[in-house]
Amino acid sequence: MSTQRPEPGTPMTFQWRKWDDAPHWRHECVYLGSDAWGDWVGQPRGWRSDRPGASFIAEGPNVTLVPPSADFAFTVNRDHPRGLRVYIDLGWQVRWSGDPLVAVGIDMDLDVVRVEGERGTWVDDRDEWAEHRVRFGYPPEIVTHLEALALTLESDVRAQRAPYNDATADAWLDRLEALGAGRPA
Repeated sequence: MSTQRPEPGTPMTFQWRKWDDAPHWRHECVYLGSDAWGDWVGQPRGWRSDRPGASFIAEGPNVTLVPPSADFAFTVNRDHPRGLRVYIDLGWQVRWSGDPLVAVGIDMDLDVVRVEGERGTWVDDRDEWAEHRVRFGYPPEIVTHLEALALTLESDVRAQRAPYNDATADAWLDRLEALGAGRPA
């Protein structure tokens, strides 16, 4: 794991995989910096995210916190066309790789989602979690930890406790937009 970080504004990659090492989402990002909560990366409008069988272009800017706990990635969207504000991917070994331009993580299925409007906040993909927990043989201590963490994060997002409050993420979204980052090379 690299302790080096790129200069703020440097394009980088966030690469997810599944527990069985199958490739998952790969996001084009830019390193923004760090604070007391961890490292922040951003994805400007128009940058790509791909996985086997799917691809999308960011419809609005988003920022992601990679905390030192290495068990989730907290993403906040601005101006999302469907009102998606928060998406937390629960994961394992969410961290920098040996390359300071690549963050990695194992996607562990459970997500915490907040949509502006009536739907509010909830833990998503419990069905996928239940299926993969058996298929991949997730260790019981990881299952217990991530199930409890999902409920804690859901509560923290609803209560808008920092860093899950709008003000914390909005400052990083402002920083991302101030970079005026074009497409990565």
